[in-house]
Amino acid sequence: MVVGREDEIAIMENLLKNKRSQFLALYGRRRIGKTFLIDQVYKKNMVFAMSGLQNATQDEQLENFTIKFNSQTKRKVAKPETWLQAFALLTQYVEKSSRKKKVIFFDELPWLSTSKGGFLSALDNFWNSWASKRTDIVLVVCGSAASWMINNIVHNKGGLYNRITQTIRLLPFTLKETEALLKKNNIELTQYQITQLYMVTGGVPHYLMAVPKGKSVEQIINYLCFKKDSLLVKEFEELSKSLFDDSAKHRQILVALATKNMGLTRKELLNLTKLPNAGSTNRIIEELEESGFINKYMPFANKSRDTLYKLQDFYTMFYLKFISKYKNNAEAYLQITKTPQYKAWQGVCFENICWQHIGNIKKALGIEKVNTTQSSWLKRGIGRDKGTQIDLLIDRADGLINICEIKFYEATFEITKNYAEQLRNRKYIFKEAVKTKKAVHNIFITTYGVKKNEYANEQMQDEVLLKNLFK
Repeated sequence: MVVGREDEIAIMENLLKNKRSQFLALYGRRRIGKTFLIDQVYKKNMVFAMSGLQNATQDEQLENFTIKFNSQTKRKVAKPETWLQAFALLTQYVEKSSRKKKVIFFDELPWLSTSKGGFLSALDNFWNSWASKRTDIVLVVCGSAASWMINNIVHNKGGLYNRITQTIRLLPFTLKETEALLKKNNIELTQYQITQLYMVTGGVPHYLMAVPKGKSVEQIINYLCFKKDSLLVKEFEELSKSLFDDSAKHRQILVALATKNMGLTRKELLNLTKLPNAGSTNRIIEELEESGFINKYMPFANKSRDTLYKLQDFYTMFYLKFISKYKNNAEAYLQITKTPQYKAWQGVCFENICWQHIGNIKKALGIEKVNTTQSSWLKRGIGRDKGTQIDLLIDRADGLINICEIKFYEATFEITKNYAEQLRNRKYIFKEAVKTKKAVHNIFITTYGVKKNEYANEQMQDEVLLKNLFK
């Protein structure tokens, strides 16, 4: 039973209906549910499936192929010497299959493609000389190392160039999908509590499947993150090793970004990590982006020098800020929640959640059909001027700009006299700096709404509630 993934399932099912053979590349971060989705959607059409072995030699990969081939075909063939021979065996077998559509699935492709092993050239030959000329093949390749998948498969410059007929990047669950999975597993939590859990798990299905029944959200997070040998204590090391061949520099960037909730420009990131201003560093940043660890926030008016990089992977952020410091302390979460750092972290997480659910926000504002661009804005301080930052701006084609005030509170949020003055000043500074001719409205995105008073009436033009992000 698949929870969510309606769009992805529709795409995958349409490939089965196509009158030509199809080549699907599906990728996404570790634990995101790629293999499960493929198995569930294509189980009736699967004729062969295998997964690469991590850190294995070509000979070990071919031995694994032979074991899987003999098990699934009920044959007893000898181990092929090369991948060309392996694909020849596979071709002979598939040609005899009576299924109308035949799905062939290679999982963890980056591990299969060992150095000088010849797997990619053999896959290229298999598709170009045989599978693509038929009408009944759906070839599926999958991998957790997003950057490798894009560079070597999607944007392949060799025989596979422009051969992929469909790509799917599988993202973490939305709040709505997270709620649906927890309900399916009879986990009863409020939407506020689910959001707290989302800030730790990031909507990663594998993590959510480990949530114990009948516990409070505090107990759940303690169980997942701080008990000795719990699931998310060692996950960070396993995650980075599985995605990147040399992960030390990737982790340098992640650790640096974890120290700055507001994000870092590229220049600031290089200064903090001492990494060189070179193409090699650019590749590392791109790999972290493609793998979903970090995100690039373009500033208002597209001043690229002010582009901010922020941690996007919720688990990674929580690990670097809290798990790495408090692991093996079973009651750590109860201590953490009392610290100012925890409240600040929650605020940043809720901002990231709003960015990821921008479609829900637009729908709640009644502008889902209006063209918009989303950006951040930063006016750097000089001297005593501390500067001004806006984490989310919605620039609308209908003549408005929304400044989004994002507040994660356990109760209704109250705009005080002093806060109203801050809002007035910030709007004035923004309008003066960007010289916009559009109307500028403050909107509030909160958990339980804004308390109605004279300042709310003056400063708030519209509001979005947490429940809107679950729709």
